[in-house]
Amino acid sequence: MTAHQSELLRSGLDNFLMIGDVYRRDEIDSTHFPVFHQVDAVRSQRKEQLFQEHSGLELFEPTFDSKNPHMFENSINDPNKQSCHSLEATKLMETQLKKHLIGLVHALFGDNVKHRWVDAYFPFTHPSWELEIFYENNWLEVLGCGIVRNEILANAGPNNTIAYAFGLGLERIAMALYKIPDIRLMWSEDSGFVSQFQNKKLNEKITYKAVSSYPQCTNDISFWLPSDVTIDTFTNNDFYDLVRDVGGDIIEQVKLKDKFVHPKTKKHSLCYSIIYRHLERTLTQAEVNKVHKEIEKAIVKAFNVVIR
Repeated sequence: MTAHQSELLRSGLDNFLMIGDVYRRDEIDSTHFPVFHQVDAVRSQRKEQLFQEHSGLELFEPTFDSKNPHMFENSINDPNKQSCHSLEATKLMETQLKKHLIGLVHALFGDNVKHRWVDAYFPFTHPSWELEIFYENNWLEVLGCGIVRNEILANAGPNNTIAYAFGLGLERIAMALYKIPDIRLMWSEDSGFVSQFQNKKLNEKITYKAVSSYPQCTNDISFWLPSDVTIDTFTNNDFYDLVRDVGGDIIEQVKLKDKFVHPKTKKHSLCYSIIYRHLERTLTQAEVNKVHKEIEKAIVKAFNVVIR
């Protein structure tokens, strides 16, 4: 998405919305899926646009040459701003960004929706934040945002501007708006689900009605890590990605259940619970066991682990 944003900035646009398909390795639960749709937005401003009433303020620190930004390294060691930007410019952009996004959340979910800002890390913005709303007794992330890294602007052409960007996951928004309990339903072709959203007006209030529910099957998987890997260096997302690849959409959740270091051998072990559930029929334990065995084979081959 950021690559396409750079292309649009290079073409001369300074404010735009962009919609795209996103593929990402991530956690596995009812609100995460490896494929989703996202709306991105970018707004860049020059000094005279940002400081209309305060012309004496600057976008950049005096030590930073905005005309030749490649001569200077832009640091993000300060949590409040990039080293090239003035604090005034960063704070004013942050205020604008958060005001617009809070207004959007209120327009979608009402003025009484509980929300909070969480500091975050994204590779192309700094500082960065996530906006969460309180949904189904949990905090649900609905968007990420931040001040665009100056290197991106400089490489795309407008090196005398400052910009913010945000990205909204459309499935997350729809889940909260329509009370959809599981993100996998977004890919269901079941007529009982699809018909609830067909031929509806844009602002019509819709509350999802469950078509049916099927029981879960839970199998644990535990394994010894190879000697050069520890419970702290093992990458959970690599494991989640493999489990999803092998098990497909019947994987509902994967949870880290236990970490263990053998007191004598010092070998490290992990245990995960894998929760299986089909959205449209009951799974038998026998077919779950078959998939679970294939997952075991795959992780042994991919990560050189030993099943316990």
